[in-house]
Amino acid sequence: MTIPVSAASAAVEAQALLRAIPKVDEALAWLSPAGSSAAAPARLTKIVVRQILAECRRDILAGRLRRPEELSRERLLPRLAGRLAARLRPNFRPVINATGVVVHTNLGRSLLPETAAANLAAVAFRYSNLELDLETGKRGSRYSLVENLLCELTGAEAGLVVNNNAAAVLLVLQTLAAGREVVVSRGQLVEIGGSFRIPEVMARSGARLVEVGATNRTHLRDYERAIGADTALLLKVHTSNYRISGFTAEVAAGELVELAARYDLPVMEDLGSGSLLDFSRYGLEKEPTVQEVLKAGVDVVTFSGDKLLGGPQAGLILGRRAIIEQVKKNPLNRALRIDKFTLAALESVLRLYFDEEQARAEIPTLRMLTTPYAEVRRRANRLRRRLKDLPPESCGLELVRVNSRVGGGSLPEMPLPSCALALNPRKLSLNQLEKSLRRAAIPVIGRIENDRLLLDLRTVADREVAELAAILREVLA
Repeated sequence: MTIPVSAASAAVEAQALLRAIPKVDEALAWLSPAGSSAAAPARLTKIVVRQILAECRRDILAGRLRRPEELSRERLLPRLAGRLAARLRPNFRPVINATGVVVHTNLGRSLLPETAAANLAAVAFRYSNLELDLETGKRGSRYSLVENLLCELTGAEAGLVVNNNAAAVLLVLQTLAAGREVVVSRGQLVEIGGSFRIPEVMARSGARLVEVGATNRTHLRDYERAIGADTALLLKVHTSNYRISGFTAEVAAGELVELAARYDLPVMEDLGSGSLLDFSRYGLEKEPTVQEVLKAGVDVVTFSGDKLLGGPQAGLILGRRAIIEQVKKNPLNRALRIDKFTLAALESVLRLYFDEEQARAEIPTLRMLTTPYAEVRRRANRLRRRLKDLPPESCGLELVRVNSRVGGGSLPEMPLPSCALALNPRKLSLNQLEKSLRRAAIPVIGRIENDRLLLDLRTVADREVAELAAILREVLA
């Protein structure tokens, strides 16, 4: 078979290019004088070099690399140095949240106050009394470090903290209702992010679900008709991530408690995004607080630590001492327990709640949720002024009124009036601008809306304004 001249020529050229690929040691030598690998382990540097050279080899064989100069030191060194710098950068790193979503699930949910960050640092590189009672010198319980605080703040008899609210719900149901029936309203069988569904968690716990009522209306008589010899408890789930409006009815916690008492049954309520603060005082939508639910007589309450509470990821279980003690003794509790970092952060956050104004000022989630529009507007103006000398042909800039969101499945219908800097790039597409900001040294995450990239200043801290301006200037230049 005769090989066409063009194909033979291409094969010869490819072989010549393959021979021109630098050797690994040669490429490593390029990096050394540039100082790019000064802080890089030799093993990682060699991995990066081999990756780049392998990519060159594949590009040659696929016909994508055809010029010898593409294999020169001048062309390959920046590529090698850039890849090495990217590998040295942590995968898990801070970003600037300019989406306007306060409790952003994808961006780490609630931010911790500075006191919590300091407490984390204090216990991170020193030994601690995690399970040592300093008074007696004997082994202690890690839960005791925050249990008293939780009880004093909420009025609960006892408390327990596990690694998230899904774990809290699972643990309580498995303790109190494994192999038995749990009665819950059909309209409260919610699904939240990550496909976490109440019915599936109940099934995993070993409890048997008994649905009552209709999707939009459930009455006290529905619960009472479902109670039988195998009923373990009545469950109420706060639909924090959605709302049913119109012709609706649901049973208040107090009514459910009275019914359960007649049958000697406990009542459990999953608050989801539980709060210790009454947000209606600050012009936001009314949400039941943990204190109110416990005061209504609910026997056990579960909620998240990293949503409206403004703390670390955790699942809090509060209620009657007899029930909490049962839950603590469940062997599954050990698999779900929190570590010393969660404890350190949670304790710091809880201590701030003894002074509501201090909590609102120092807990970032509370501060962002209750910041007036005028203050957000002033912050946006400061950002705009820092960009005033940008050439108008690079990007149009405008301050616009928008609505922020609480996020995290909390207060889903509660818009927060906010101010955003709207970017209308002239030299980049919106998608290119969004991508460039997302790939900056400190990534900036905004949102595209109405053919503009919006940077919502409600979720940008005062200390981040100068940093954000510098990143914008670099990207837009």
